[in-house]
Amino acid sequence: MTLLTKVASKFITIIPARGKSKRFPCKNIYPLNKKPLINYSIEYALNNPLSSVVYVSTDDSEIARVAEMAGAKIIWRPENLSGDFITTAETLQYVGKELQNNDIEFDYMILLQATNPLRPANLLTNAIEIMETNDYDSLMTVSPSYSKLGKIIKNRFVPWNYEYGQRSQDMDPLYYENGLLYISQKATVLNGSIIGDKMYPMVVDHLYGTVDIDTINDLRYAEFIMQQKNE
Repeated sequence: MTLLTKVASKFITIIPARGKSKRFPCKNIYPLNKKPLINYSIEYALNNPLSSVVYVSTDDSEIARVAEMAGAKIIWRPENLSGDFITTAETLQYVGKELQNNDIEFDYMILLQATNPLRPANLLTNAIEIMETNDYDSLMTVSPSYSKLGKIIKNRFVPWNYEYGQRSQDMDPLYYENGLLYISQKATVLNGSIIGDKMYPMVVDHLYGTVDIDTINDLRYAEFIMQQKNE
């Protein structure tokens, strides 16, 4: 059963949350500073007046219970979309079609990942403004990296993005997909994609961009970051 309410919203937020994590069991609801991990993303979206509707896509009754208590609506994920190799884009496409089938209108879908619990306060507001005032079909957040990267070829390290002796501050930065936030137009999502041909890379140069929880050690790192902020 899909629990939906007919509320039109220009921006809706989707949080995918499978219940079958193998590396980190019960990851999506594991306590981070005594609060279920998924609650951080739910509350972040609900605190933004431009994204008043939050849906959690899950196949797990306990995740659903926790998410509903935090204020999210639930869209149950079928078994064929609950495997290890199902992409986020497939999940969002299913959610988009379910919303359409229930006559729930939206223009943009915001993707927040439960495993990225920490985000700058104004990030979502600024991202929505970018989408509303420009001709982009999608947006994703990226962070700069000044790491000196290379390849090992025949037991020899070969620099890739710098030259030996080059100072880090003189390097052109590379960027990595930090997972903090994605926004996609409705048509992009229904076509089975998150990133369209006119994607805007929103640069977020913030420590929160380094927090992505896949293991218990990642969670401990997030707790450390939160403690430093509080101090």
